[in-house]
Amino acid sequence: MAHSYSGYRLFSRIAVFLSVCLLIGLLFGEILWVLLLGSLGLLAWHYHQLSRLNYWLWRDRRLTPPQGSGSWEGTFNGIYRLQGKNRRRVAQLASLLGRFRQGAEALPDAAAVLDSDHNILWCNKLAQLILGFVWPQDNGQRIDNLIRHPDFSAYLKKAEYKEPLELPSPVSEKRLLEIRIMAYGDRQLLLIARDITRIRQLEGMRKEFVANVSHELKTPLTVLQGYLEMMQGMESEDSVNAKPLKLMQQQTHRMQSMVEQLLALSRIEDAADINLENTVNMTQLMEGLKVEANALALGQYELSFYCEPGLDTHGNELQLRSACSNLISNAIRYTEPGGKIEVQWRSTATGGLFSVKDTGEGIAPQHISRLTERFYRVDSARSRQTGGSGLGLAIVKHALSHHHSELTVISEQKKGSTFSFVIPLHLLERRLKSGSVSSVN
Repeated sequence: MAHSYSGYRLFSRIAVFLSVCLLIGLLFGEILWVLLLGSLGLLAWHYHQLSRLNYWLWRDRRLTPPQGSGSWEGTFNGIYRLQGKNRRRVAQLASLLGRFRQGAEALPDAAAVLDSDHNILWCNKLAQLILGFVWPQDNGQRIDNLIRHPDFSAYLKKAEYKEPLELPSPVSEKRLLEIRIMAYGDRQLLLIARDITRIRQLEGMRKEFVANVSHELKTPLTVLQGYLEMMQGMESEDSVNAKPLKLMQQQTHRMQSMVEQLLALSRIEDAADINLENTVNMTQLMEGLKVEANALALGQYELSFYCEPGLDTHGNELQLRSACSNLISNAIRYTEPGGKIEVQWRSTATGGLFSVKDTGEGIAPQHISRLTERFYRVDSARSRQTGGSGLGLAIVKHALSHHHSELTVISEQKKGSTFSFVIPLHLLERRLKSGSVSSVN
């Protein structure tokens, strides 16, 4: 079929037509006039075919083209063929778009597509339910005109979408939403909103339960410990009951320590908004940590402390002391006697670095990512022997999060570990102090 519409065939038709005109001109002796009239007739015929094509393309509602003849047959059929291809492509795209919308409607989260100016291009039904959109009336509306929360407006203006944003639902303030925005395609944005009301309620119930249980356990443990001490005082050293009473006393102390850590963790979690205007004197803090470490080490470890003079920080002193103390006590607890432990507080290019380096057994790589989970212990048997509860690093994690920092762990088995964190530059305060940098020994 395509061969019949080739340029060679079309040229042949024109050549035959002109040859016929030439022969007629020779017969009548008017070659130029016959060729001129033939050319005008051919032009008029082509113009007529062009008018038919124009009428079919713009006014005729029929899908099939008019019946072409001569050289225009290939043009009409070719356009009809292209239209058929386009119709199939449109059908395929419509089917693909339909499947995409069905998949988007099946998402468990609200979804909306935005352009670079934050105008809504599309949203699913769940977005209409929990974000209050009305579709298609809200098509083209700026999203900050519909979600009128100052935190959301600031989130859009800042345009840093690495962390999600939590805010009440525009439909109901009792609902809490977690909103994420992701850039994709040609300067488009995908907004995902998830209802986390139930999750936050469960977290609140868990925190309240742990705090209440821990508080209620304090009194019976204190009574139990008092009676055990009294019973130990009534027994001689070679008594049959001496050893069981000693073990009971050790476990009571361990339970009491765990309760205190649970209460400390609850206090840190509840203190969501701490005052970062307070200045923490790190020199005094390091001196106190050194006294505690020496009391815990009992002279069995080589301890070294270094504190850069004049380098203080803003934050909560109790939380920072708790975080640092837990890191130091862990280093002593999980290092064999005779080992070396180095504690440092110094300035770096990114902020103030606090680090605790030990020569203990080290931690396998698969455990490092889970160290800050509650009650997670690498070696449960060893933790029971040393009195570990698995809460120390969880306390460190939450305390550091309030100071815009996070815990970093570098460890190699049989060679030791380094636990560190960096207080960012905007929280540091340097006191003018004469003299050179010295270490706390």
